[in-house]
Amino acid sequence: MRQQAIGNLIGATGGTAFVLANANEPLNTTLGAVLKVLAVLALAALVAITIRLGKKPAAQGDGTAGGFTKGYWLVVAGEVVALFGGFQVLRALDAPVQANVAWIAVVVGIHFIAFVMVWKTWTIAIPGVVMTALGAIGLAMTPTSALAWVPIVSGMLSGVTLLACSLFFTVRALRS
Repeated sequence: MRQQAIGNLIGATGGTAFVLANANEPLNTTLGAVLKVLAVLALAALVAITIRLGKKPAAQGDGTAGGFTKGYWLVVAGEVVALFGGFQVLRALDAPVQANVAWIAVVVGIHFIAFVMVWKTWTIAIPGVVMTALGAIGLAMTPTSALAWVPIVSGMLSGVTLLACSLFFTVRALRS
C-alpha cells in the first residue's frame, strides 16, 4: 500500500476518534449521534477508496514522501513530550479539563506541520494549520463562558478536518 494512503488512513482514523470523543454536549444528542455516524461512514468510505486505489498501478514517483524514518520518530517523540508536558502545565494552572482537548489539537496540528519538513509534502500542512488554529481557539475559549464548546471547536472540528483532508487527498490520488 502506498505511504500516502497509509497516512490518509491514519489521519482519518484519528479524525474519527476526535469526532467520536467530542461530538457530545453542548450539541443536541441527536445531532451528536448523526455526526458520529457520519464520521464512521466517512472512514469506511476512505477504507473502500484506499482498497480501490491499491489495485491501481503506482504512479511514477509515488511513495517518495512519507515513511517511518528517523525524522518521523523524532517528531512523534516530540509530540509525546509536548502532549504530556502540556497536560502537566495545564493541571498546574488548574485549567479546566476541556483545555486538554484544545492542547491535543494544538500538538497534533504542529506535528503535522513538522511532517511537512520531514516528508517534503505540502498536503499535510493543511490539516496541521487548521488543527493548530482550532486548538489555539479552544485554549482561548477555556477561561470564558464558551468553555462547554471547546470540545466541539478543538476536538470535533479537528476530527472533521482530518476526515475531510484524508478523503480529499485519497480521492485526488485515485483520480490521478
